[in-house]
Amino acid sequence: MPAVSGKLLETVLATLDDNKAEEIVSIPLSGKSSIADHMVVANGRSGRQVAALADHIVRTLREQGLGHARVEGLPQADWVLIDAGDVIVHLFRPEVRSFYNLEKMWAADLGAEPVAH
Repeated sequence: MPAVSGKLLETVLATLDDNKAEEIVSIPLSGKSSIADHMVVANGRSGRQVAALADHIVRTLREQGLGHARVEGLPQADWVLIDAGDVIVHLFRPEVRSFYNLEKMWAADLGAEPVAH
């Protein structure tokens, strides 16, 4: 994993953990998909927490010089997608996450189990 990608992933995971995200899972995509090197999936307890987590991630990445991430889904905050380049972050309310079950789908596609953090 390139140094920038590793720092980006480390920053995203630390920010989620520091801000009380739940069920944080990292799925390595490097060499298996061209969309990113890692996918991170996490829960917020409510739409308000999901939006706050997204804000913390985007602000922290910018402050640490790790780029300007693109964000989708913030107005509803049921499912927020953050494209930080080498790391894609999906933030969900718990019931929305269980409905889409992204990590299971990606793990099945890649023949690997996600890594919980």
